[in-house]
Amino acid sequence: MDLKGRHFLTLKDFTPDEIRYFLDLSAALKEKKKSGADLTHLLRGKNVALIFEKTSTRTRCAFEVAAHDLGMGTTYLDPSGSQIGKKESIADTANVLGRMFDGIEYRGFGQSIVEELAENAGVPVWNGLTNEYHPTQMLADMLTAREYFGELKGLKFVYMGDARYNMGNSLMIVCAKLGLHFTACAPKKYFPEGGLVAQCEAWAKESGGSVTLEEDVMKATKGADIVYTDVWVSMGEPDEMWTERIADLTPYKVTMDVMNNASEKAIFQHCLPAFHDLKTKIGKEKGEQFGFEDMEVTDEVFQKYAKPVFDEAENRMHTIKAVMAATLGVELETL
Repeated sequence: MDLKGRHFLTLKDFTPDEIRYFLDLSAALKEKKKSGADLTHLLRGKNVALIFEKTSTRTRCAFEVAAHDLGMGTTYLDPSGSQIGKKESIADTANVLGRMFDGIEYRGFGQSIVEELAENAGVPVWNGLTNEYHPTQMLADMLTAREYFGELKGLKFVYMGDARYNMGNSLMIVCAKLGLHFTACAPKKYFPEGGLVAQCEAWAKESGGSVTLEEDVMKATKGADIVYTDVWVSMGEPDEMWTERIADLTPYKVTMDVMNNASEKAIFQHCLPAFHDLKTKIGKEKGEQFGFEDMEVTDEVFQKYAKPVFDEAENRMHTIKAVMAATLGVELETL
C-alpha cells in the first residue's frame, strides 16, 4: 500500500484498509523495536519539524524517539520558538519549513491551521492534535485494543464524558470505520455534532459497526469491552468551565460500578494525563478549589486497569513511527 506523500490530518481521509495498514505497520515496527533492530537506515538524512502550539509529554516524546529510531533529525518549535500566525502567516511558514524539512508535525488549535499547513508545505503534514481531531492517538488506541482482544471488529467501545471535541470525534470516526460498536455516553448537550454523527453512521453501516448516543451510564456500559474517558476541562479554560463540567459530568465518572457493569474482559483506556488523584499541582489546586479527590476516573479504577492505559501511551510512539514511515515512503514489506 503506497501512502508516500500523504498528509495525516484526520482519519476521515483514510479507508478502513489504510487504517488497518497503519496498525499492521505499527505492530511490525514495535516488534522490531522490542527485538533491538536498528532501523536508522530507513530514513537517515531526513529531518522533521515539530510545531507545538500546545505542549505535550507523550506526543513530543513519541515523535522525537520515533524519528530518531528511523534515522531522522528533529527540530522542536514551541509557542515561543516560532512566528507562525504571529509575525508570519501560516502559509508562509509552511512554504519555508517545507523547503527545509521532509515532514511537519503540528499540535495546537483549529483544524484549519493544520490543513493550511498541508496545503502549502509540499511535504507530509501530521496532525499531533487539534481542537477537532486527534488521529495519532486513535492509532495508539486501536493498536492497544487489538493487542488485548485480537480482533477489533465487533468490539463494544464506550466513550464517557465530553464527546464534542477531538477525542469524541476521532474515536467515533475510527470505530465506525473499523466495525466497532461505538457509544458516546454523556448528557445530550455533550454529544458529537450531528453532521459528523450521520457520516459515522454511514461508515458504520458499511463496516458492520454502529454509532449510539446514550445518556444512561448503566445502559451504555452494559457488556462493554472498552470503557474510555478523557479529562473534562482543557488547561487554560476559565473556572466557569470547571464548575459547569464537574456538575454536568460527575455522573459520567468511570467508577468500579461502571467497570463491573462492563464485560468480564473489559479494559479501561485514557489518553492521559488523568485526574485520578490529587498528586499533581493542577490536580491538587483544582481539587481543593472544587472539592473533588478525582475527576473523570476514580483512582481505584485507574490503578486496577493501569496496564492497558500505559500500553496505550507507549503505543503512541510505535504508531507515530508508522505514520511518519509510511508517508515518507517506508513500506511494510521492506522491514
